[in-house]
Amino acid sequence: MLGMEDENSYAKLIIAYKELAYQNEEKEKRAAELLIANKELAFQNEEKEKRAAELVIANKELAFQNQEKEKRAIELMIANKELESFTFISNHDLQEPLRKIQTFSKRILMEESEDLSERASYYFERIQHSASHMQTLINDLLDYSRMTAAERKFEFSDLSKIVKEVVSALQDELQKKEAIVEFGKLSEVNIIPFQFRQLMQTLITNSLKFSKTELPPHIIIKSEKVTSETSRDKALRRKVDYCHITVSDNGLGFDPKYKDKIFDIFQRLHDKENYEGTGIGLTIARKIVENHQGIITASGEIGKGSTFNIFIPIQQF
Repeated sequence: MLGMEDENSYAKLIIAYKELAYQNEEKEKRAAELLIANKELAFQNEEKEKRAAELVIANKELAFQNQEKEKRAIELMIANKELESFTFISNHDLQEPLRKIQTFSKRILMEESEDLSERASYYFERIQHSASHMQTLINDLLDYSRMTAAERKFEFSDLSKIVKEVVSALQDELQKKEAIVEFGKLSEVNIIPFQFRQLMQTLITNSLKFSKTELPPHIIIKSEKVTSETSRDKALRRKVDYCHITVSDNGLGFDPKYKDKIFDIFQRLHDKENYEGTGIGLTIARKIVENHQGIITASGEIGKGSTFNIFIPIQQF
């Protein structure tokens, strides 16, 4: 039989053994955790190396893009200088011969009309018409070049006032067609005033030109404040307040498939014989809107009129 002391020693030995076993288990757990931690650390180091490599590539790409931007800026500066040269040549070297053609053909028609056959008179009238068309084309191209190269001075302006000025300037044309231009209180927006006058004049003139012969033109101009969240137009920047301007009419309209082409330079959707023009007006309109960091779109149906939607940031950024 074991004595009391032996039993106590045996119990202590068992406890010590269990404690040692527990400590060994803990060590094994810690070793396993350390192994996992080391693997995680190795993975993180690999990820860091990958991110570092990606960052190097991104920095190289950014440097390349900056170089490309600098190249484009230089090319743009050269193009603007060439455009200025073209503007000067157009205004002097091209306009003067056209003026002479118009002047002399007009004098022949007025002073020599009795000696001219009917066919000859017709030819001189065609010469005058062609020279006049060419002069209009040059002036439109000059307007387009000015919209591209013009200094941009923005100021807060009342659109109602600008539309009133345009309607007043077009009073004769409006009266001839018994046209109505309907507009109420329009927004105030940060714009280049002289460019916006031209934009409104272009769109109203476009509505007059492509109106129905049997129906007086009715042009409606509206504006409202919108954001990308409240507008259906997905091209608007987020968290930017826009002035949404609509110019709609009851005119001839156009096939919806041409809604993008309508703004291309020299694009004409109606025949030249019945509708005069150079096909530059709406291109100038788009350029003006782009100068305001805005968007212009067109919608319409044949025989049901057309609508131009313009989105201009209320504050330029």
